[in-house]
Amino acid sequence: ENTATIRTRVLQARQRQQQRQQKTNAQLTHKDIEHYCAIGKKEKSLLNNAMEKLGLSARAYHRILKTARTIADLGDETEIGSAHISEAIAMRNFDRKVAIK
Repeated sequence: ENTATIRTRVLQARQRQQQRQQKTNAQLTHKDIEHYCAIGKKEKSLLNNAMEKLGLSARAYHRILKTARTIADLGDETEIGSAHISEAIAMRNFDRKVAIK
């Protein structure tokens, strides 16, 4: 994708966030996360397994959910799916590896 296409997708995702919750995903509180980042049993199991295996904190859990919500928004999807959770976990794991070096 070229820069203009990516910019359009990002602006559309931000607009969806504003319409849905009157703020960006980054600004969601813990209570907001429970409401706007609700996930199904399959996604919850995936996230809980990752939390246990990677030894992540509750803060990381919420950050992963907000990131997954953003990934879904970029794909113009209303629900957070397993692919969104997996991608958010991978991003979080990459960040941890980079921070250690």
